[in-house]
Amino acid sequence: MVLHSHQLTYAGIAFALCLHHLISAIEVPLDSNIQSELPQPPTITKQSVKDYIVDPRDNIFIECEAKGNPVPTFSWTRNGKFFNVAKDPKVSMRRRSGTLVIDFHGGGRPDDYEGEYQCFARNDYGTALSSKIHLQVSRSPLWPKEKVDVIEVDEGAPLSLQCNPPPGLPPPVIFWMSSSMEPIHQDKRVSQGQNGDLYFSNVMLQDAQTDYSCNARFHFTHTIQQKNPYTLKVKTKKPHNETSLRNHTDMYSARGVTETTPSFMYPYGTSSSQMVLRGVDLLLECIASGVPAPDIMWYKKGGELPAGKTKLENFNKALRISNVSEEDSGEYFCLASNKMGSIRHTISVRVKAAPYWLDEPQNLILAPGEDGRLVCRANGNPKPSIQWLVNGEPIEGSPPNPSREVAGDTIVFRDTQIGSSAVYQCNASNEHGYLLANAFVSVLDVPPRILAPRNQLIKVIQYNRTRLDCPFFGSPIPTLRWFKNGQGNMLDGGNYKAHENGSLEMSMARKEDQGIYTCVATNILGKVEAQVRLEVKDPTRIVRGPEDQVVKRGSMPRLHCRVKHDPTLKLTVTWLKDDAPLYIGNRMKKEDDGLTIYGVAEKDQGDYTCVASTELDKDSAKAYLTVLAIPANRLRDLPKERPDRPRDLELSDLAERSVKLTWIPGDDNNSPITDYIVQFEEDRFQPGTWHNHSRYPGNVNSALLSLSPYVNYQFRVIAVNDVGSSLPSMPSERYQTSGARPEINPTGVQGAGTQKNNMEITWTPLNATQAYGPNLRYIVRWRRRDPRGSWYNETVKAPRHVVWNTPIYVPYEIKVQAENDFGRAPEPETYIGYSGEDYPKAAPTDVRIRVLNSTAIALTWTRVHLDTIQGQLKEYRAYFWRDSSLLKNLWVSKKRQYVSFPGDRNRGIVSRLFPYSNYKLEMVVTNGRGDGPRSEVKEFPTPEGVPSSPRYLRIRQPNLESINLEWDHPEHPNGVLTGYNLRYQAFNGSKTGRTLVENFSPNQTRFTVQRTDPISRYRFFLRARTQVGDGEVIVEESPALLNEATPTPASTWLPPPTTELTPAATIATTTTTATPTTETPPTEIPTTAIPTTTTTTTTTAASTVASTTTTAERAAAATTKQELATNGSSIWDIRAWANSNWANITWSHNYSAGTDFVVKYITSNKTEKSIPVKAQTPSSVQLANLTPGMVYKLWVFPIWSSPSEHSYITFTTSSAYTKNHVDIATQGWFIGLMCAIALLVLILLIVCFIKRSRGGKYPVRDNKDEHLNPEDKNVEDGSFDYRSLESDEDNKPLPNSQTSLDGTIKQQESDDSLVDYGEGGEGQFNEDGSFIGQYTVKKDKEETEGNESSEATSPVNAIYSLA
Repeated sequence: MVLHSHQLTYAGIAFALCLHHLISAIEVPLDSNIQSELPQPPTITKQSVKDYIVDPRDNIFIECEAKGNPVPTFSWTRNGKFFNVAKDPKVSMRRRSGTLVIDFHGGGRPDDYEGEYQCFARNDYGTALSSKIHLQVSRSPLWPKEKVDVIEVDEGAPLSLQCNPPPGLPPPVIFWMSSSMEPIHQDKRVSQGQNGDLYFSNVMLQDAQTDYSCNARFHFTHTIQQKNPYTLKVKTKKPHNETSLRNHTDMYSARGVTETTPSFMYPYGTSSSQMVLRGVDLLLECIASGVPAPDIMWYKKGGELPAGKTKLENFNKALRISNVSEEDSGEYFCLASNKMGSIRHTISVRVKAAPYWLDEPQNLILAPGEDGRLVCRANGNPKPSIQWLVNGEPIEGSPPNPSREVAGDTIVFRDTQIGSSAVYQCNASNEHGYLLANAFVSVLDVPPRILAPRNQLIKVIQYNRTRLDCPFFGSPIPTLRWFKNGQGNMLDGGNYKAHENGSLEMSMARKEDQGIYTCVATNILGKVEAQVRLEVKDPTRIVRGPEDQVVKRGSMPRLHCRVKHDPTLKLTVTWLKDDAPLYIGNRMKKEDDGLTIYGVAEKDQGDYTCVASTELDKDSAKAYLTVLAIPANRLRDLPKERPDRPRDLELSDLAERSVKLTWIPGDDNNSPITDYIVQFEEDRFQPGTWHNHSRYPGNVNSALLSLSPYVNYQFRVIAVNDVGSSLPSMPSERYQTSGARPEINPTGVQGAGTQKNNMEITWTPLNATQAYGPNLRYIVRWRRRDPRGSWYNETVKAPRHVVWNTPIYVPYEIKVQAENDFGRAPEPETYIGYSGEDYPKAAPTDVRIRVLNSTAIALTWTRVHLDTIQGQLKEYRAYFWRDSSLLKNLWVSKKRQYVSFPGDRNRGIVSRLFPYSNYKLEMVVTNGRGDGPRSEVKEFPTPEGVPSSPRYLRIRQPNLESINLEWDHPEHPNGVLTGYNLRYQAFNGSKTGRTLVENFSPNQTRFTVQRTDPISRYRFFLRARTQVGDGEVIVEESPALLNEATPTPASTWLPPPTTELTPAATIATTTTTATPTTETPPTEIPTTAIPTTTTTTTTTAASTVASTTTTAERAAAATTKQELATNGSSIWDIRAWANSNWANITWSHNYSAGTDFVVKYITSNKTEKSIPVKAQTPSSVQLANLTPGMVYKLWVFPIWSSPSEHSYITFTTSSAYTKNHVDIATQGWFIGLMCAIALLVLILLIVCFIKRSRGGKYPVRDNKDEHLNPEDKNVEDGSFDYRSLESDEDNKPLPNSQTSLDGTIKQQESDDSLVDYGEGGEGQFNEDGSFIGQYTVKKDKEETEGNESSEATSPVNAIYSLA
């Protein structure tokens, strides 16, 4: 098997074993198999707190859990006497645990079980004890009944209202309110003291406007008891006059109140004293009377207030000092002052201390015959006394043990033997408390065991440092030796170094070092061995890497990357562009030895890095690709090449810390050299890697280089001009500087816990030019942040050290000092770090909810005590979820969400809730480790709100007289729907008609509008309604008439594919038309963007559809792939409908309601814009002022997020075009011109035919089916033909007639008709050809509407009818 990641783990185990061996102690590995085989005395792992207050309404659980081998048994004492659990039916003990369960479901009084409990865990090797657990039942006594008289007080006089709450366990929280449950406003004049009393520095007339009631809130029962309210009667010298108060500069003199100097209401007198225990919070309070109300300031005699620990509260009347230490003792005084004078009160603070650990005894594992000791050191004020117990009994009364000696706070063990195992207890106590610690002594004899897997395979790159690990365990601690290939000589010395922890280190692995290595562990009980196979692999090297290139746009550059590697290792070659993974698209081809880019563009310019890697090592090479985006005809005017490499490098003026480098510049190739880059390489830390040293102007050819000690330098120079960089010069000769001690220490020193019982110290190591000498190492020092604490230190080479067995989240002082063989760096700075955090132990309490509106609530809660945070307080979180809707049968998502609040807050707002729903909420406090326990679940309903917009509004025009509307119910009703409101108006261009309003029942989803104007379009605004009001609007417009569409060449637009249309688009008679396109985009509706396309179903034939579906040019709708957010929400189906200078954008998403979005778009010339889009339904926006004929990239993403690189769509705006084409037949100028032409033709024909008709007779022909034609041969003989009006040719237009866009023939205004001359009947002729009857025309409105007979309008017929 192949092991790499586990090497460090095994080495750590072996190192820990070696360290304990030096102090004659053995650490049992965490391997479960070993621990299950070894005997172990009991150890308490979990117990209840010392002062345990329980809720009388719940069952009582007193926890006690322990581990050991054999599994321990448990017993209890109560008030110092054996507690027989079996005799009390209400008491039971959990299986395989010592936890007591006292069940009151069947009745009983919890008060009967109050007392002091202690748990005993026993097995064959000793007895462990829990702390003494003082069990008390919470109490909420009633307020004693009392009669409160009206309090009369003079205006300006001081007053205190006493609360005297009933004593509770724990003490209640006190607050003052009026009898109408309104909070009493507090300021520096009126405030509540720590004893619960309400103090008035001076009473004003307005204080009598309310009464005052003291309230006590009890924690466990969650009850509030209210004292009978106080009523104030303020006696004043002047009546209350608001006008006089506003116009007077001094409120008190205006009221006739005498101003007085301050005096203290609490505490009394000029001095007092206060005692506080170390580690708790100290609260000092001063409340003063006076007119005006005094200001309070705090001072410490002989020094400043403790920095970083003090906080002023209650309008500066209280001073809180957190985590008090002995240094906080002294005299503090508060100064109360107003403009009349000042007074001060001195408080003498004495800090005592309950016992606290200096050295807590630790478990001790020894081999037979070994020595050891247990140390129990504690401190306190007064000094605590130390008492030793063994297996729960005083050590003085235990059986004598010749190998044990008690010396005060230390027990020394010498020549221990099997059977001496026991559990020792250390009790440190003084008048303020006690500490109890268990530590067992276990004597083991265990044969050697190898902890690493058998037959390991280790792979290493040639010439690299490696280590073979062989972690082991045994008692006594075994010795370990290494052998290679079964040879008898032990490996140690030369290329090998054997460590005491069992590791074999090779400073440089060579090919001949391959083979099978055997580690043998031996003690007096036996020996064991394991084998490790080592394989040495060839390094991975790029033999030909990419080179800097300057190429023309559209060319095909190739970047080389030829790699040599060990054939037994899998090689992976990847490419980076600008240090980010390169996306290999269809324009790029990745090959085994390089990368080819086809049709290179400006966006391809940048740094390209080839990375060749195996499972053991990697190599990389970088080059810069420059793309020239200028026309080809200008390339001949610019430089063709980058500069040639500099040559002939020479070192001179050799000194300890400097050297002069000189070079000969290469040819600049017609572009002046702007810079020279000097690089260096050293062969100790990073051989073969070149680093930038310095940069110099292009007009120099030498430089004085600053050097660092103990570096074997080699230099090269690179020339730079506007085209690019030259190839590096050939390297210079090497120059070795002498060593010295480091001059700087590591930076970035940090200490932070990765687990709750450790602290990981890390720093930024020194680089090759900062080491200054061989064997660079770091001296790490740390101690608890206590000036009297002891420093611990460790010397390491890696930039990391882990300190274990640390208390939870305590500050440490940390120093890291660099050292090499020449000496140490200067004294390092001290940094502050913290040990690991644990999860918070308490949940926020007294969570209260007040509904603000249909979508928001106000939260208040009681913050947890800082001692329960067990880390750095990050925030409070309110987790909430929608449990159900108040509407029946409406499915809701129960996805949990949370809102965060700063840690110093105890109130906040939760918004974006769904109206008319049932919600559940619970709160937690969060530190760096995670969430603490959850509070009690609170339930609350939200009131009704306004609904969202209807899901859709569909518009159909079955004919020109009516419009059919159909809609769906809102997606989010947010209450009980009471109906719908429809507002609509006709519009034609910029003209709009009056607004009409219709109201519908909640079940109605259809409506028909009777059109009063068949030409105008209609705009509809539809809202759903609840009792709260109208909801969001959905806006739609009726489709444009077919002859209103803007015609464009058929080749410039293709309809979107069927898969992009709505289901209605699959009907053969469905066409998509656009609103008329103008120079400016359509009017935007503030709440919902109006779509620029409408689906319209027509009833014309297929040929008619084909001729009328030309629309404003638009880009095909594009759809992105679905992009998932971290919470599972996503955006998809992004579509763009584009015109020449605007575009409509729509998308779909499943983010929560109320999510705002950002639409970002970039043109092909890199112009970037972003538009915020407020939450709305549907999700859409209109982009205006776009450039015609431009390609755009577009992203849509939530406002709190950032766009994904590949989640964009592209669309192209259409080319610019003129204003709308209109029907020329409807234009006034054209009609006038046609009338003038027709009149002129009429006059000419009259004159012509009058001349021809003089003296001639014109017979009527029998054949009436031919046109009258001036070129006809019949004209020459003076005869004319007449056709029947029923002829098929009757519908042909005259040469000068106008044909409309719909194929009909327009009647000219100047045309005359023979109908005007007839008197009825069919047109008839006499035998001589004279007209004797009316000439009529039959019209079929449905088939030939607008198609008049050309002969019926001809002036020729009219002339001959008069002849």
